[in-house]
Amino acid sequence: MGPFFLTGASGQVGSELEPMLNPLGTMATPRRAELDLSDLDAVRRYIRSLRPRWIINPAAYTAVDKAEQEPEMAFRLNAELPQVLGEEAAALDAVVIHFSTDYVFAGVGNTAYVETDPTGPLSVYGASKLAGERALAATGAAHFIFRTSWVYNSTGKNFVRTILRFAREREELRIVADQHGAPTWARDLARLTMHAIRRCEAAGDCLAEARRLGGIYHASDAGETTWFDFARAFLTLAQEKEPVQSWAKLTPIRTEEYPTPARRPTNSRLNCELLQRMLGFTMPAWQDSLRAAMLEI
Repeated sequence: MGPFFLTGASGQVGSELEPMLNPLGTMATPRRAELDLSDLDAVRRYIRSLRPRWIINPAAYTAVDKAEQEPEMAFRLNAELPQVLGEEAAALDAVVIHFSTDYVFAGVGNTAYVETDPTGPLSVYGASKLAGERALAATGAAHFIFRTSWVYNSTGKNFVRTILRFAREREELRIVADQHGAPTWARDLARLTMHAIRRCEAAGDCLAEARRLGGIYHASDAGETTWFDFARAFLTLAQEKEPVQSWAKLTPIRTEEYPTPARRPTNSRLNCELLQRMLGFTMPAWQDSLRAAMLEI
């Protein structure tokens, strides 16, 4: 099996995927000094030289607010790069696994979005990720697109690690309490990716199986919460680990009390039933994954 081409290996999902993929075959995980993903011609040359069987793309421009000032770079990495990966994969009969986001939706209502619901991104980031989904699909390459939400991990820059740091330094933290979604542990997304790869590789014709099973899937941890209740949950676990540490008081606020350059969806709920039905994979409850992740944070 392989070789594998994994982008963003130092990111949250990529860093979880790298050790899982290692036993499966030859793997290329170029860092920025070796391959600048914004240099699309260089990416093409790299893929043509490597000739991978799988292209796994967790890399993205994820600075949601900064994207409002840097739309060209956001679209380069989130839309044009997936198109290039798809075009090169199609030429090699390779399979692409790509990650997207709940931000492709307008975030209205209070029910979980299904894959076929109308999109309507509120931000440059969301628009660029939606463009990437469409560009990849248009290449005709066999592909999986996993839309996820509120990703965190024990390393890197994310909401959990940021709030834990601030909670040690400050007396009060004001956290938005009217945006609803599901926190998703990066390791769960890595496990899902491995499951999809193994499903296809176990079939007599991997490419045909990827085409049969491929498409857009919603993939966030099960259940729902708010940013405020999520913060309260992991701070409670942190307090159990460090009972003598003084922690900030959490105060719930409304979205309009914390203005940001990019609008956030108030409803980030994703219905993941298709994932279970088609791929036979069930995302764990967000509370269970948080408890496991906090042992490493």
